[in-house]
Amino acid sequence: MKVNKAEIVISAVSEKQYPTDRWPEIALSGRSNVGKSSFINKLINRKNLARTSSKPGKTQTLNFYTINDAFYFVDVPGYGYAKVSKKEREKWGKMMEEYFSLRDTLRLTVMIVDIRHKPSEDDVMMYNFLKFYEIPVLVVATKLDKIPKNKKATHLKRVIDTLELDPDDSVIPFSAETSEGKEDVWSYLLNYLK
Repeated sequence: MKVNKAEIVISAVSEKQYPTDRWPEIALSGRSNVGKSSFINKLINRKNLARTSSKPGKTQTLNFYTINDAFYFVDVPGYGYAKVSKKEREKWGKMMEEYFSLRDTLRLTVMIVDIRHKPSEDDVMMYNFLKFYEIPVLVVATKLDKIPKNKKATHLKRVIDTLELDPDDSVIPFSAETSEGKEDVWSYLLNYLK
């Protein structure tokens, strides 16, 4: 997929701020510091449309990015970051629940995990949350370039087993460094944008 135009439209905290043009949306979720911004930037061939940060927990709003004036990527706040107050976490939880449970233009959620590590309890909770709301999920296992090639199958199996992945769901290994997996992700996403 060639991305000719990509821009952030709004950072929303509640439903009344969501865009109203009814374009299809693909949400991007994952733990803080899992490489969500790098994933977005690699996918759309931009250096810094999505701001990367060495400080986890930076995204605190739902960031709507228009892509080619045809659909949105919606970057949701990273979860599982301990340094955020309990009150702040509850606020994020409500904001995310409102979005995931009410948004009828949401076609798919890309859930990003780090292939080097076993998915966390928060990852499992997020996956189950999406399944509960019957939202289609694609799991993308980032940082593929950080593991030896001969360990790829083992690491992917661990992701599948830990999340107890539904047989209908897919996991795509991905590297923002080498672009491996980028074409696979795009062909998967395009099925949901028709």
